[in-house]
Amino acid sequence: QVQLVESGGGLVQAGGSLRLSCAASGSIFSRNVMGWYRQAPGKQRVLVARIASGGTTNYADSVKGRFTISRDNTKNTVYLQMNRLKPEDTGVYFCSSTYQYTYWGQGTQVTVSS
Repeated sequence: QVQLVESGGGLVQAGGSLRLSCAASGSIFSRNVMGWYRQAPGKQRVLVARIASGGTTNYADSVKGRFTISRDNTKNTVYLQMNRLKPEDTGVYFCSSTYQYTYWGQGTQVTVSS
């Protein structure tokens, strides 16, 4: 069983920055694909960014050039650095861990005011 705990969400003005963290336990972290997803009110959960075990990254078009996903395998932690935030970035951000199965964290709220 994999446990994921997100932190770092909050309220920020448009143009500001936040850094999300997700601490993982219960698996061999280095082999897992780690991801960040966003769910806005009344909408489906969508992929924001993903990082493979080897470090390859993928981003949603809407966040390219503004967000950076990274991982520290020595700390079993994945990060999402979010810069130049926009109101449309608002939502609950969920961390995911995938190796054969996908596990989810409880989510952290990010609110960007205009």
